[in-house]
Amino acid sequence: MKFKPLGERILVERLEEESKTSSGIIIPDNAKEKPLMGNVKAISKKISEECKCIKEGDTIVFGKYKGTEIKLDNKEYIVLELEDVLGVLSK
Repeated sequence: MKFKPLGERILVERLEEESKTSSGIIIPDNAKEKPLMGNVKAISKKISEECKCIKEGDTIVFGKYKGTEIKLDNKEYIVLELEDVLGVLSK
């Protein structure tokens, strides 16, 4: 299934957090916080034409309580407004 965001929105797949601490303690799923970083999977036409600051494949950081979670093909994604994106990570 293909999803194309409208307006100034982007589709993001959250990055998974480590399930183990540096000392080797395993963190259960119910104790983990949802990560605030993700990979951009799709961007709206408006962003791609006007902003050019975010593109598909970028890794971004976003606000803690932002976006709407959706499920496509048994994978969880989050749809964010452009203003909810705090920044783009670079290598």
